Amino acid sequence: MASSTASLTSAAERPAWERRAGDAVAVLAGLSVLVASGLIARDGEVGPLEARAFHLVNRLPDALTPAMRGAQYLGVLAVGPVVAVGALALRRYRLGLAALIVTGAKLASERLVWQFVLRSRPGTSIADAIVRGGTPTSGQSFVSGHVVLVTGLAWVITPYLRGRWRLVPGAIAILVAFARLYLGAHAPLDVLGGAALGIAIGGVVNLVVGVPASAAAEPAP
Repeated sequence: MASSTASLTSAAERPAWERRAGDAVAVLAGLSVLVASGLIARDGEVGPLEARAFHLVNRLPDALTPAMRGAQYLGVLAVGPVVAVGALALRRYRLGLAALIVTGAKLASERLVWQFVLRSRPGTSIADAIVRGGTPTSGQSFVSGHVVLVTGLAWVITPYLRGRWRLVPGAIAILVAFARLYLGAHAPLDVLGGAALGIAIGGVVNLVVGVPASAAAEPAP
């Protein structure tokens, strides 16, 4: 009886929400990678190694175009509000707030990056780039806004999932990044910088809003 009572007391005292040290590490790591990739991309040139990595993906068969064109839409701006609405419907109010903050932070942060790094899209910066699916050939390329958003959302969604489902948001972020390379929308550093910025944004949002404690990650009844 005493053991059972102690167990119940321990469960009752366990916080439902937490701020993780891992998110603070993610912020620092993400910003470090963003700065490093930005310094390399700042001159607007695409080096031979980066161009080679780009061509490995961009020159894959055209048969992938319909699937990759569809995949990239998982990173459009509307996805953030859609996630927020879904979270509210599931009574995950903090997740809904987090999704909206990530969306707003994506818009603000990418414009800040553009003040320091000017780089054209692969259609004008990489020789023999294949541009597919109506992808623009002009405009800012660093960082990939699609990747920033989907990575930030993946970072805030994952703590709410259990088991193998926790792999899904990250897999979607990788798919969107791959699609943007394949379609000729971005070069590898644009995608890497976007992922780094997304992780940093997600880490900050988790620290501000909080995430479910491990035992509280199951959906509410």
